[in-house]
Amino acid sequence: MIVTRRLVLAGSAALGLGAILPLNARRAWAVTTFKTDDFQVDSVSDGHLEFTPEFAYAAFPEAERDELIARFDLSTDVVRSPLNVTLLRQGDRTILFDVGSGPDFVPTAGLLGEALAAIGVERDDVTDVIFTHGHPDHLWGLLDDFDEPAFANARLAMGQIEFDYWTDSATVETIGEERLSFAAGAMRRLTAVADRVETFADGAEVAPGVRAVETPGHTPGHMSFTIGDPETGLFVLGDAVTTVVGIANPDMPAGTDHDPDLAARTRAALLARLADEGWTLIGYHLPDGGIGRIERAGGTFAFVQET
Repeated sequence: MIVTRRLVLAGSAALGLGAILPLNARRAWAVTTFKTDDFQVDSVSDGHLEFTPEFAYAAFPEAERDELIARFDLSTDVVRSPLNVTLLRQGDRTILFDVGSGPDFVPTAGLLGEALAAIGVERDDVTDVIFTHGHPDHLWGLLDDFDEPAFANARLAMGQIEFDYWTDSATVETIGEERLSFAAGAMRRLTAVADRVETFADGAEVAPGVRAVETPGHTPGHMSFTIGDPETGLFVLGDAVTTVVGIANPDMPAGTDHDPDLAARTRAALLARLADEGWTLIGYHLPDGGIGRIERAGGTFAFVQET
């Protein structure tokens, strides 16, 4: 396998102006690529989310907060969480795992279309979209600015439990006020394409060589995916693991998890599996493209970027 990191310059992808705009009018995209003899994965940025430290570090034990911030060199100003969309190219398949935030979530995200164009991939080239879960930064890019399907030629696939949860009218009534917009937004988007969505269960082969791994807790039916085998393949985490602090402290609850206790159990078991089996992984919110490995470190775990 080969892992490379590069910068790609692109201008207004929607207008096709990237090649003629001056350098100072173009956007520089950092692209991390994992390549084997059988497939290529690109970590494609949809932008980032921004949080206050009070929100981002709310789950840190008060007595350890300052030490954790210092140890992991965390921001004490604006906390930025990257959005690493996985693009798999294998034979005649061009597969996206999740579709980013779209135009309606936050102004710092929704940039996937431009990022894809920067590496020569158009939305109509995508043959499959496979979802990890239904949160806005993973799902809301399903529809474009005009509420039309953004990936019109793609087969759509989501885990059965996850699809049922976000399309159930009871979810809006039970999810809680702080996530009410998540439920309404997911319902609207999934309803618009419901006749195109294929559902699957844990262990299903959702594309050639790609298998679903149920990793619940962050959402009720969250799915991760294996591409190939541990020796030469890649493990797509989605949001089963989201931060380097959570990797070092898997039992620590996270405010973004629907079921924090279940998510923590899932996270601990998953990190052990990743370390013991030797998987290379890609994490949706992990730093610098999110491609690396999990290693055991003094009774816990550490994220080591792949080089």
